[in-house]
Amino acid sequence: MVTARDVDAAKLVAVLKEELKKVKEIQPPAWSAFAKSSVARQRPPQQPDFWYIRGASLLRRLYLDGPVGVQKLRTFYGGRKRRGAAPARSRIGAGSNLRKMLQQLEAAGFVEKAKKAGGRKLTPRGQKLLDNLAHGIHAG
Repeated sequence: MVTARDVDAAKLVAVLKEELKKVKEIQPPAWSAFAKSSVARQRPPQQPDFWYIRGASLLRRLYLDGPVGVQKLRTFYGGRKRRGAAPARSRIGAGSNLRKMLQQLEAAGFVEKAKKAGGRKLTPRGQKLLDNLAHGIHAG
């Protein structure tokens, strides 16, 4: 059986992004067009469908890493902050947009809070969605 681990990440995120656009619970907030995704970034994201790309990437990350909290996701979505003549340092990503996206994915039924481990994990519905899309990518 082909899973989301077996297919190319970029292809899976691209297909999953289109599926998330069809879900009515997932809508970018008004401030998302103006907010940076990390303190290490100079400008807000330029893609018009960035919110859906980040949501698809979050679902894939939850699939791979299991129960994950916002703080761990912030380290994954962080980056290198350039500081002029001083050496660059790593910085964590913004938490508000990750938190809001996780809340929307919870409302859609793809994600749930993990009681014992803390953080959030995929529901069977979310795992089924990722596996079905991965199977379609692998077959096609």
